[in-house]
Amino acid sequence: MHPSTPGSTDQHVLHSAAQWLSAGSPVWLATVVATYGSSPRPVGSLLAWSADFGMAGSLSGGCVEEDLIARLRAGQVDGGQPQLLLFGDNAAEQARYRLPCGGHLQILLQRLGKDDLAGIQQMLAWLSSRTPFVREVSLHASGQRLTLLQHDSPQTCRLTSEYFIQPFQPAYQLLIVGAGEVARHLAALAQPAGFAVTICDHREEFLQGFDAPGAELRCAMPDTLISQRFADSHSAIVALAHDPRLDDMAMLDAFDTRAFYIGAMGSLATSAKRRERLTGLGVSSTQLQRLHAPIGLDIGSKTPYEIALSVLAHLLAERPQRS
Repeated sequence: MHPSTPGSTDQHVLHSAAQWLSAGSPVWLATVVATYGSSPRPVGSLLAWSADFGMAGSLSGGCVEEDLIARLRAGQVDGGQPQLLLFGDNAAEQARYRLPCGGHLQILLQRLGKDDLAGIQQMLAWLSSRTPFVREVSLHASGQRLTLLQHDSPQTCRLTSEYFIQPFQPAYQLLIVGAGEVARHLAALAQPAGFAVTICDHREEFLQGFDAPGAELRCAMPDTLISQRFADSHSAIVALAHDPRLDDMAMLDAFDTRAFYIGAMGSLATSAKRRERLTGLGVSSTQLQRLHAPIGLDIGSKTPYEIALSVLAHLLAERPQRS
């Protein structure tokens, strides 16, 4: 099974559930707890549904959701305690739900009421503060237990005869140092891939009129931003400024973090000079091994879009695996 790494989608689902519960509407929360063969959505994926407000999130390509909501509207599911539902356990259902060949999935369905609002709000608070935690749902009683994720906690989702246990890790985030065309394209590509994107540049003229929908823009030097917000293992830091003063500063601070990806844009010659400068500033050979420069996968990229695409592909290849 895969651990859940909530990003904007999961936060959207939980935020919607909290709003609907606050408005006095019961909410059904469905979680993918097991998959077999190929499946459209990984274990840990969430969906919330309210008869008054509709749906947030997804479990599959749409047909599973359609069937589930039809069952809920018809009152065919008991809301007294969590229910395990299996979809696609034969060829006919796989075709009906349009699941990939041989794939089927199991979901855990809970009916939430006003007593569950505090727990949903706690999950949202921890997600916002990038605090790892564990959600434990009893299969034989209503409610859930939330605890902070410890070193001895389960690191992957686990389904037993008694419980479903789901660890939540911080969402993946990307800090882009330097506002420019490559940064603009990378911001647009990285967000659908599950990254929250921040672009920082201390040069006000570079940010004036800069268009990067969905990304946070910060007029600042990267040092404080990196140490305070991009120091964990679910962060990536890329320097695209083409200004050694800005890019090198970002690299110096990035080496002191647990970021899973550190990269800087430039040719082979530029990258070799960068390594020489960083070595002269006291960066060790071990630290320099973490630096991807030239940045991205070698796909012969020339245009800003192609460079951004190569960077995203490398980010996805290096991103910590969820299995």
